[in-house]
Amino acid sequence: MDRQDESNKLNNYGFAAGRGLINVVFSWSPKDVLNAKLYENKVTKIPETFSTTTSYMKSFIPSLVEETHADLLSSMTNLSKAPTCEIRTVTASEKHGPPKIRIVTASENHGPPKDLFYDVTCVGTYVPQVGDLIALTDIKPKCVDDLNRSRNSYLIAYVHQIRDNNLSILSSKHIDTRGYTYAAGKRETMLAVYLMNMTTNIRVWKALNSDDANTNLIKTLLQLQPSSSHGGSSCTICFSKEKRFVSLSTKWPEMWCDLNESQKAAVLNSISLSKCQHQNSINLIWGPPGTGKTKTVGISLFALYKFKCRTLTCAPTNIAVLEVTDRLVKLVNQSLKYDKYGLGDIILFGNGERMKIGSYNDLFEVFLDRRISILTKCFSPSSGWNHWLELMISLLENPEKQYSLYIKEKQKHDEQHKESESSNSTSDDKNDFLTFEEFVKDRFDFIGELLKVCMVNLYTHLPTSCISLEVVKDMIRVAGLLKSIQSIFSCAGVANEQLKLLQEDCTRTLKSLRAFAVPNSNDAQTIRNLCLAKACLIFCTASSSARLHTEGMVPLELLVIDEAAQLKECESTIPLQLPGLRHAILIGDERQLPAIVKSQISEKAEFGRSLFERLVLLGHKKHLLNVQYRMHPSISLFPKMEFYDNQILDGPNVNEVSYNKCFLDGKMYGSYSFINIANGKEERDRGSSLKNVAEVAVVYEMVSSLYKEFTRTKMKVSVGVISPYTAQVNAIQERVKEYSEVPARSDFSVSVRSVDGFQGGEADLIIISTVRCNGKGSVGFLSNRQRANVVLTRARHCLWILGHESTLINSNSIWKKLILDAKKRECFFNADEDEKLAQAISAAQSSCDEDDPIEHLARPFSSLRLTDRTAETSTPTYRNNFRRGVRSSKVIRPVAAGVVRSSRMEVVAITHRTIWDDHRHSRM
Repeated sequence: MDRQDESNKLNNYGFAAGRGLINVVFSWSPKDVLNAKLYENKVTKIPETFSTTTSYMKSFIPSLVEETHADLLSSMTNLSKAPTCEIRTVTASEKHGPPKIRIVTASENHGPPKDLFYDVTCVGTYVPQVGDLIALTDIKPKCVDDLNRSRNSYLIAYVHQIRDNNLSILSSKHIDTRGYTYAAGKRETMLAVYLMNMTTNIRVWKALNSDDANTNLIKTLLQLQPSSSHGGSSCTICFSKEKRFVSLSTKWPEMWCDLNESQKAAVLNSISLSKCQHQNSINLIWGPPGTGKTKTVGISLFALYKFKCRTLTCAPTNIAVLEVTDRLVKLVNQSLKYDKYGLGDIILFGNGERMKIGSYNDLFEVFLDRRISILTKCFSPSSGWNHWLELMISLLENPEKQYSLYIKEKQKHDEQHKESESSNSTSDDKNDFLTFEEFVKDRFDFIGELLKVCMVNLYTHLPTSCISLEVVKDMIRVAGLLKSIQSIFSCAGVANEQLKLLQEDCTRTLKSLRAFAVPNSNDAQTIRNLCLAKACLIFCTASSSARLHTEGMVPLELLVIDEAAQLKECESTIPLQLPGLRHAILIGDERQLPAIVKSQISEKAEFGRSLFERLVLLGHKKHLLNVQYRMHPSISLFPKMEFYDNQILDGPNVNEVSYNKCFLDGKMYGSYSFINIANGKEERDRGSSLKNVAEVAVVYEMVSSLYKEFTRTKMKVSVGVISPYTAQVNAIQERVKEYSEVPARSDFSVSVRSVDGFQGGEADLIIISTVRCNGKGSVGFLSNRQRANVVLTRARHCLWILGHESTLINSNSIWKKLILDAKKRECFFNADEDEKLAQAISAAQSSCDEDDPIEHLARPFSSLRLTDRTAETSTPTYRNNFRRGVRSSKVIRPVAAGVVRSSRMEVVAITHRTIWDDHRHSRM
């Protein structure tokens, strides 16, 4: 989708409605932005039940404002790294003037500023997008104070439209445009600094403040009370399991037989909803890790595609949308009988660059922007379907006439150049003419190729309701006839009896295709509306579904939300209010990671809670997919017991002997291991994230050994490394870079990601680096059960967990249970039991000591006994106490070896000849 279309959609969907949120942002002073507690007393917890639709919608607004504030605060603290471009010109736009609408937010009584719209042009690597919030300044800011020192003094703006590379912005303050035009070769400098993109937040704001949307499904979900007996039940009138079962198993036996009973029931339930006209329903499909959720959703959508149920499928992220669309398109491609006819009923839309759509060959064929580009050419009066159709008919019916026209045009052309090229004789000119046979062959090849391309594009990209199967059959037949004619041309020339019959047949078929009329307009917006109105299945993110809220939009019937447990409930209100929707199916697992929330205030208010999770809390019935096909039984044992109450069964594939794969020798490297890194150390990087160099070293040694073994055995293996801390992820990525860059064709791959980055992913072998090592049991968000569930369920064949036993045991979290379980199952090992790992850890510690002089000084005392006279017990560990004691010291001076005494501690023996100056004075 180009920027102009995006800006038009934003305007149509509700820039005016979203203006309320923009006004709030514009009202914040720099002090307000930097005040993390600005809305602390204005954000209340979002309830589990609601009395009215209005109270439901308004309950999310304070948290939405706070989350927007937190996002902007985060940007302001990283201004030095913000993308920047230079503003070349600034002029007041035609819209510049006093406001026509007053919008009041639910939580504040801010009046909007004047309509300070400006048209600007810019240059630079940063290209502003619609929805971007930018700061306008004359200096490159390193902190928020720099924005106040700017001549414009904290001026921010919202990118409203983009047309022909010109930006239309709404400014928070008046801009004196006189300084930003070229005059006498001088122009003042202005920079645009990216702060955040507000598109999704504005779309949510619009959904929460909509007065004319379809609220049927909203009302349905509000009627569900705790322990609702009818939650998730199907209409008894429409649901006939036996009838649907026979229909599906007969039409697609291979596909149907590949499903287990719980998956079949989920598919049947989805189909029953598509037929129901008697009630509105919201159904939940519960898909724990490895239970074939994407497969089940794909086959459900395939059935809905075959039954022509107009369905919108959403997901929280582009990656999730691409995954479910890819699954569906593969199923559809396998079922197509007439080339690509039928793909026109499927549409995927969104930001192509962010989706990286070019890397998905199958999805490229259903991507809306590309489809519009192709159909625009097909509908063109001068170079489209009608043009090439008539040219081919004319050539086949009367090639002599076409040749005669060619000769006349050629002669006319030569006559025009006769005077300037008088030296050329008439006979020489005639030698430049194509013979009749040459002309017919050349012309036929040229027109035929373009006609075939146009026919394929039409039946591939037009919805089936716009082009009948009979027309497609005729087009495919014409393509075959054209190929046969071309073949005879090559062998026998144009004077051939068989050729004449083929030409007559082809001409007759082409004339019948005149009845197929393409639209008169090749306007992009007209084609967009046609495709969206006639499509059967539409795919996009929940946020992008806002673009379907357009006037005259053909109603949808069914909404499917994949990864629904990762979608904020307020964001789900965007697709839930689309015209015509009667039913919704939410697929997810509330026991895995929820949506990301930046603000702790919003998090406490349950702003990140999904609709899926809230309905589960209310006792809404959810259909469980109860067979997992990913994890080796030794891997699945703990999560099945701990997270799913042993409701999940292992599939027959993971129980086969062949599924037990060994990638390295040794009991430690079996299917499931906890490996204790006793001598590790957690430390903070320059930011606030943690890393553990000992675990980095162990990961590197493991990956290195795996690659060496791969080069020997050629056994294909994908390795995933997961850590909850960004600093650790970065450190491991840098350490194993040589292996992660191994060409994909080698069948060896390494992927290092955060927990969030690996949700939904899987690998043959997973290595988990838990990082925490403090002995006190402090593990932070590592203790989160949903996070633990994700990391423990990504592996197919082997799962190796690295951690500090003492810290995790003392945490009294899920990790204590895991270690106790590993010991019970004899899957607990110490890293120093492996010589290579022990050496790697030792080398890492030595390297760390060289980088840290305090650690270097502390190491000689690591084996000394330290007696604390203020405590009742003694500890054999000197290093940490020494480090804490000397961190604040300034001067190092040498002293003789001996005994140092103090009122707090007594060192029995000293073997190092240096000690900090202030420590010496306090003890002597």
